[in-house]
Amino acid sequence: MDVMYEVVCGLDVHKETIVACVIEPAGGKKTKQEVRTFCAHTRDLYQLRSWLLEKKVEAVAMEGTGIYWRPVYAILEEGTPWKLVVGNALHVKNVPGRKTDVKDAEWLASLVQVGLIRPSFVPPPAIRELRDLTRQRKKMVNDRTRMECRVLKVLQAANIKLDGVATDAFGVSGMAIMRSLAKGDASPKQMAQLAKGRLKKKVDALEVALEGKLGLVHRQMLAIALDCLDQADAALKRIDELIDAQVSPHTEAVERLKTIPGVDRVVAVSMIAELGPDMSVFPTVDHCASWAGVCPGNNQSAGKSRDGRPQRGNVHLKTMLCQAAQSAARKKDTYFHDKFFRLKARRGHNKAIMAIAHKQLIAAYYMLKNRTVFIDLGPKYLDGRDRLRVARALAKRLQALDFVVTLQDAKIS
Repeated sequence: MDVMYEVVCGLDVHKETIVACVIEPAGGKKTKQEVRTFCAHTRDLYQLRSWLLEKKVEAVAMEGTGIYWRPVYAILEEGTPWKLVVGNALHVKNVPGRKTDVKDAEWLASLVQVGLIRPSFVPPPAIRELRDLTRQRKKMVNDRTRMECRVLKVLQAANIKLDGVATDAFGVSGMAIMRSLAKGDASPKQMAQLAKGRLKKKVDALEVALEGKLGLVHRQMLAIALDCLDQADAALKRIDELIDAQVSPHTEAVERLKTIPGVDRVVAVSMIAELGPDMSVFPTVDHCASWAGVCPGNNQSAGKSRDGRPQRGNVHLKTMLCQAAQSAARKKDTYFHDKFFRLKARRGHNKAIMAIAHKQLIAAYYMLKNRTVFIDLGPKYLDGRDRLRVARALAKRLQALDFVVTLQDAKIS
């Protein structure tokens, strides 16, 4: 194989130590290796950087596993002359039986020397910080949802059926009722009067649902859970402020992405955080969709194509796109709504949702790349592509019901 870099380094990164192997020419076709082990502290990482500069390294490779590679990458990317490559651990596995830290570092160095490691996409520092914030927000929302489930569990244990009457048990009315339940100083009829808005129409049903046996211990558990919800809301508000400040340079891109059906501000910001604003890092839109894991995989053998399941891809972006696809599928009089129900009839709900998520990502890719706005094709677009074929199919169904059908193009007449 052709050598792309003369002096290379492979890093086997761990929590406490980093094993570095430098391969450099030794005259003719021979090479020599030098292996050193560094601690993972910041001062030691700068020593590693100085050693690589001294060796005049042209390329550095490491595996992108866990969180441990990130501080190493952050220090080595500071104005350095080498190409920094983060590879997928699944793609750079060594031959079985040769698993040591030194062998791993040597293997990474030998692979990057001939260009056999596909670089993973690592966004610039500002986008990485935004990505940390959006992912943390997602985890906090999941934690808050678990807290809500614990609250409902306490109510069900006391045979209080608030969530069976109120559409949103954690809305303004529901929270007021649950706080009154925690205090234990009001009757079911008095608590039912706390209903507001459309819930006022269900006062009688609400009074019956609140007739439970909530003991002292359960009231205390409910009070603690409600306090946790308040703390979670305050934390979410704070992290939203941090996200707004971090994403402010990309406000225009976020507003454009929000015009895609099903995409709200949270999803739009997550797209910027995961993809970045610069689409030149992806050669084509197909590469972007494959990286996100929303397109079918390739599974062909002996000339036969089998069921190609989507790759795992970027789980955070994939989850957000599927949530946006669920919302887009419910939005009537749109292209996504029509396409979803066509696909659902043939391929099922899950595959239809994944297809809509794929189309949303394609739209986002071109909107970010070309700085264009979203234009909805409309619910009649698919029928309009082959009007005559659709008309003949509908006429055939009517004729099967013993109707006489005459087709006449209204546009011509």
